[in-house]
Amino acid sequence: MLSRIFIQNFALIDSLEITLNKGLQVITGETGAGKSIILGALRLILGERADVKSIQSTETKSVVEAEFIINENFKNFFEENDLDFEINTVIRREILPTGKSRAFINDVPVTLEILKKLSEKLIDIHSQFETSNLFDEEYQFRMIDGLSKNKTLLLKYQKEFTAYKKLLRDLENFKKQLSEGNKESDYKGFLLEELLEVNLDEFDLEDVQNQLSKQENAETIIENLSMIFNKIDAEEIGVLDSLLDVKTKLSKVASLSHEYSQLNQRFEEAFVEFKDLLFDLQNEAEKMETNPETLEHLSSQLSKINSLFLKHKVNSVEQLKQIRDQIQNEQSGFADLEFLISQTEKEIELAAEHLEKSSAELSQNRKKAIPNFINKTEKLLHQLGLEKAKIEVQLTDLEHFTSFGKEGIQLLFQANSGFPLKPIQTAISGGERSRVMLSIKKLMAENSELPTLILDEIDTGVSGKVAEEIGNVMKEMSENMQLIVISHLAQVAAKGNNNYKVIKREISGKTQTTIISLNHDEKLQEIAQLLSGSKITDAAISQAKELMK
Repeated sequence: MLSRIFIQNFALIDSLEITLNKGLQVITGETGAGKSIILGALRLILGERADVKSIQSTETKSVVEAEFIINENFKNFFEENDLDFEINTVIRREILPTGKSRAFINDVPVTLEILKKLSEKLIDIHSQFETSNLFDEEYQFRMIDGLSKNKTLLLKYQKEFTAYKKLLRDLENFKKQLSEGNKESDYKGFLLEELLEVNLDEFDLEDVQNQLSKQENAETIIENLSMIFNKIDAEEIGVLDSLLDVKTKLSKVASLSHEYSQLNQRFEEAFVEFKDLLFDLQNEAEKMETNPETLEHLSSQLSKINSLFLKHKVNSVEQLKQIRDQIQNEQSGFADLEFLISQTEKEIELAAEHLEKSSAELSQNRKKAIPNFINKTEKLLHQLGLEKAKIEVQLTDLEHFTSFGKEGIQLLFQANSGFPLKPIQTAISGGERSRVMLSIKKLMAENSELPTLILDEIDTGVSGKVAEEIGNVMKEMSENMQLIVISHLAQVAAKGNNNYKVIKREISGKTQTTIISLNHDEKLQEIAQLLSGSKITDAAISQAKELMK
């Protein structure tokens, strides 16, 4: 439950602190006293957006702090979010003069998302202006699911539904990628075929260029090599005979000195190398021949490579290999996409089967709970002065899944007998809204683990016997939860376990809002004032005493 509120430097509030208790806590105060300011500050605890305009003094930060008494059921939440669990847990929001805001849980900085997740488990603030929730499909499902005991099943279904929607998004993306890829697939397939045709892994550009040069110049090569060989090996004055003669003469003097011996050795080595060179020249000349088919093949290979260089704007075989591998990966990627599409479609089909089963179970539980909901709601409405009111819940099958199953919901209402039930948004009047909402809030409170509910002037526009019954209903609600009510009704104020009053006063020439706790006598005076106005009469005092019995 909410045990303490501290507000500092917020709108008309300089500093305010109030302690709250169990049961029915009633807050009263004149119009304009600042009750809405206190609620506005509390909404920051729920994670609502902070506004720098709310800061009273721009020289210091604005602080809103709420202390809750919680039980061990919240331990898992604190562990999951790496927070310190405390029985007396403090949630704090700070608005800095710069406009930035910070959130803390037990002095640990947290995101607004975590703050919201915790606060929505602790407190709900409902204003008289929020009865439009009645018209909201999600709110109507929450009403019925509370009575249907669908909480665990609904959480399981919504987890499956989230996964199902992700699969649908994945399938759409895969198909889009495949569609876009197929537009280029044919062209890239043609490019890949060209690259594969050349067999780049075994292609040696330098060797092809060398062989082609030899083929193109075969006649010149043969002619010159033959002439060289003939000159060297001529019978009369051939180079080889002359060198043999030199070798003979040099060997005769080699033994005469060390220097000649070295020269002779060098010549011998050169002569051997020369004969090897002569042999190679002869060999090259003999094997060299002009082959038109080889020439055409080599020319074709080089032409293809040069064409690929030009087309892909590269200048090496290695770069062509990289392009080939990339295209191959892209082409195989299309096949992978087709496999992924097939697999995702199967997963969607399986997920839909699970959703069908869960949604059918949700619907079955709702249909069982609806008669109980109608009976209890109508009974409360009759108690609150709408004796002829009728309410009905209509479930309709849908072709698609939603966050709440595979059905829609509509709340039908009619306040007067003899008229057909209509959708509540068209059938309900302003004076009926607060009583219908109070009835539904009571039922939801009975089937909720929410510790604290704040009702802001939900009883506006009623009086007399109906006001008395509203007080009784609120008193019943407070037996199972902490109920904080902001009210102008004496009948409601009289039921309070604890009463508080919001007042506006001038301090040092500055208007400020604060809240005070009322003792028994002050409560009596406040109720009498609610009954008679600013001038409290003896009759009002007497009636107030009667209400407080």
